Amino acid sequence: MKNKNKLLLILLAIFIGLQFFRPKGIDHGTKSPDLVNVPKQVTSILRSSCFDCHSSEVNLRWYDQLTPANFLVASHIKEGRKALDFSKWASLPKAQQSATIFYSINKILSDEMPIPSYAAVHSYAKLNQSEINILTNYALTLSQRKITDSSQISSAERQYNEWMNGQLKHSSVKPSPNGLQYIPDYRNWKAISTTDRFDNGTMRIIFGNEMAVKAIREKQTNPWPDGTVFAKTAWKQQIQKDGNIRTGEFIQVEFMVKDIKKYASSKGWGWGRWKGNDLKPYGNSPDFDKECIECHKPMEQQDHVFTSPIYLISQLKKIQK
Repeated sequence: MKNKNKLLLILLAIFIGLQFFRPKGIDHGTKSPDLVNVPKQVTSILRSSCFDCHSSEVNLRWYDQLTPANFLVASHIKEGRKALDFSKWASLPKAQQSATIFYSINKILSDEMPIPSYAAVHSYAKLNQSEINILTNYALTLSQRKITDSSQISSAERQYNEWMNGQLKHSSVKPSPNGLQYIPDYRNWKAISTTDRFDNGTMRIIFGNEMAVKAIREKQTNPWPDGTVFAKTAWKQQIQKDGNIRTGEFIQVEFMVKDIKKYASSKGWGWGRWKGNDLKPYGNSPDFDKECIECHKPMEQQDHVFTSPIYLISQLKKIQK
């Protein structure tokens, strides 16, 4: 019994001693103002669920302040602010504010946020269905969708058919400033995902080469294997009178090429973007891809890839027959 009590006293002394070691930047911070141009009800939901890690406002519970738990909480806050900081909301252009709402809601709907390890001890951060509906309905009001006139529809359909049939010839497409080559055959790859960007009136189709499809089938997507290539095409949305949404004017195509050694300095990926019908390479210098890396930083734990494949394994097998 004496030995047991002695052990408990030692553990208690260690625990008390640990409390003198505390991470920096985990104080209660500064209260963030309500989000400009956002309904108070929406701001209230985001403040309750997101602001603790995604703003300068930190509402620590007593158990968040105990060492060693406070180091884990500090890590959540640090990474959260890097990905998204609502304290900087007022300084963002309106288009970026809309994109931020779109991004946040998608993270919530995909159960990526709040992260499970945080929600496990902060149950208040997890949104209920009513709150999710409020956020979703608000996001829908940000849509730029308008019915497209008939002349634009005809022009877009002609352009899309030319793209589908390989009639758009670009024999002299220049490489990206970082040396990445344009890959014209991507339109023959399999579509592995789509994105409806209602916040800016565009739609995206993501294609994957054979290596990407194989990785999806074998569930080897984090990290993606060397040789994986994605092509993300972006089109303006055209809204028809019956409510159907189809591809409109072609905007750009972006490539991500996985080669962990060749592209070690850019997170293992080669990045490239070609804009418009003339496929003009984006960027003025080889280090333009820093912009791409920064944009994909929130997905660092998913090999910097936003794409969530839409095909189930059984569907992929059917497609390949």
